[in-house]
Amino acid sequence: MDALPKSRLLRFVERAMVLARRTVERFSTRYSRKRFTLRQHVVLLCLKVKKTTTHRDLVDELIEMPRIRDALDLDSIPAPSTLCKAFARLEMAVWRVLLNVSLADLPLNGVTGIDASGFDRAHASTHYTKRTNLSIQQLKTTLLVDTATNAVLDVHVTTTRKHDTQIAPQVVKRNAASIEVLTGDKGYDDQKIRQLARNHDIRPLIKHREFTPLHTAWNARLDNDLYHRRNMNETVNAAIKQKFGAFVRSRLWWKQFRELVIKCIVHNLERSLAISHERGKCP
Repeated sequence: MDALPKSRLLRFVERAMVLARRTVERFSTRYSRKRFTLRQHVVLLCLKVKKTTTHRDLVDELIEMPRIRDALDLDSIPAPSTLCKAFARLEMAVWRVLLNVSLADLPLNGVTGIDASGFDRAHASTHYTKRTNLSIQQLKTTLLVDTATNAVLDVHVTTTRKHDTQIAPQVVKRNAASIEVLTGDKGYDDQKIRQLARNHDIRPLIKHREFTPLHTAWNARLDNDLYHRRNMNETVNAAIKQKFGAFVRSRLWWKQFRELVIKCIVHNLERSLAISHERGKCP
């Protein structure tokens, strides 16, 4: 029988394993039992998000996935609680590094867009939301997107109702080296953002709220070809929600933040695979 071709799922796991080897140590401590590596945990958690499943269902499916187990070098299958504890143990800093490294193989062009969207918290603990007087039912998620590849450069998540102009400066400062042009809608109309961008040699393309004829004239002079690439933000937001769910499964807010970052990592890995396939680098 001829050898079966690699499935998209297998190629995804292999690419995720390469990413994990670049950024994560094999074990968290020398006292580890060394039964499973941190790299295996990272890939399995990414696989869980990609398949929009639970820890228990993923472990059950792994039994029937010998090629996936071989790609991960798994001699045995972890228990659902093992993956749950690994998710709690891996800090946000690790996932942010993974997000940055997931961009390494993508042809970024420096033209970026910033926009916010909401992810439902319907799965959050009722007891937790009541104890914290939490009335906001969505996480405000701001994505900085490269408009050439539709890859996510950075993500900011908050449980509050912070205005876009309060969030954007933090995102711009953190990614100034990767931005040449910053596009945004009227929600980011703030002179402090424009000045911050210019201080970092970034060209701001942000529409003005039209209070005077001068604002209307400034909007008419915008480079529309570049500005309309901002629509890629909405495309990426819609794609992530459609493929990986418009909600978070975790009950604790800090786990919800990590879950959204993993969604962005998985999205970047899929974009990397798609671009490699277009260039003929993938079978």
